[in-house]
Amino acid sequence: MALAKGYKDLLAEANARIETLPTAAAIARHGDPEVVFVDLRDRRELEREGRIPGAFHCPRGMLEFWIDPDSPYHKPIFAEPKTFLFYCASAWRSALATQAAQDMGLAPVAHVDGGFKAWKAAGGPVEKVEKR
Repeated sequence: MALAKGYKDLLAEANARIETLPTAAAIARHGDPEVVFVDLRDRRELEREGRIPGAFHCPRGMLEFWIDPDSPYHKPIFAEPKTFLFYCASAWRSALATQAAQDMGLAPVAHVDGGFKAWKAAGGPVEKVEKR
């Protein structure tokens, strides 16, 4: 089956339209009360790898529903006047999520270059997530 667009095409299109924050710059923004780090990874990834301290967990599959104030699943955090920095493991899901959030009108938004793997490798703070 030939696809009209593959994942590489989707990522290239997203990355051309969104802001990608270098890992060091993202680490420098940690602790800023005007910034919300949004962890898009699966709960099992959080339990296995940890997360950025204070990050808001939003599974990727729920993002658009949680952003939209007309959705029965809306989360009020997305209505706050904050900067939203999305991340996942390697910055693929977060690129697509940032584009979707931006297309919906959420602003300002960006994603963390290299994702959580790059954050950890650069010595960014990590907190343990307990298993449920």
